[in-house]
Amino acid sequence: MFQEILTQIQSLTPALVLTLGLVIGLKHAFEPDHIAAVTTQISKQKNNSQSLKQRIREGTIKSSLIGAMWGAGHTTTLVLIGLLVYVLSINIPEVFFTGSEFLVGIMLIFLAFTTLSNKKLFKIKHMHPHTHEDGIVHTHPHEHDSVHKHTHKSYLIGCIHGLAGSGAIIVVIAGALTSIQDVLSFILIFGIGSIIGMILVSNLIGIPFVFSNKISSLNRTLRYVAGSVSLLIGITIIYEIVFVGRLFAI
Repeated sequence: MFQEILTQIQSLTPALVLTLGLVIGLKHAFEPDHIAAVTTQISKQKNNSQSLKQRIREGTIKSSLIGAMWGAGHTTTLVLIGLLVYVLSINIPEVFFTGSEFLVGIMLIFLAFTTLSNKKLFKIKHMHPHTHEDGIVHTHPHEHDSVHKHTHKSYLIGCIHGLAGSGAIIVVIAGALTSIQDVLSFILIFGIGSIIGMILVSNLIGIPFVFSNKISSLNRTLRYVAGSVSLLIGITIIYEIVFVGRLFAI
């Protein structure tokens, strides 16, 4: 597929090149490791007494934010790679992307264990000052709500994914373009496609978790499935890199 794109991309008009970037970005969001990582974040929803309509609305907002933040992190890394390679002319060796894929495998295994255990391995509390009427000031430790925690984590996950296979793909495809403006435009459109695609993926995944919210046994089963899939994909990535070779053949 990518060989065909490389041979034809220079003959395409700028509008078609950008359309191609958008389509590839949309498709890229549906990669199994991307879906697995985001699913582990969506699966961590607390039971509540809200109506179904309220849960659907809040679930949609949460899933959309998680997907959008993953896409934003993914795009951030790709833009940085584009600037390094095509603006500063820095050569990034292939082993860097292979090492990043290995890191993705480790990350998926980590996310799997936190999802299966339904516990946070690292509890980070924020300290905020509070002033009483008598003028005494002290701080209160607290944790931000789950939406903020998961969106921050999803952004970081997206950044790591951007360093892996997608980074190598973008370097190769964008390398066939003739100008810096075309390269950066392609990367940005690719990133927008990834954001849109992951928002769609997140909402599709979020639906069963919303409906199972009041049935703890079903919700727990879905969470176990999400964690198990993440674990399996993480182990597969590490195995293929260590024992087979390159995972993403371009």
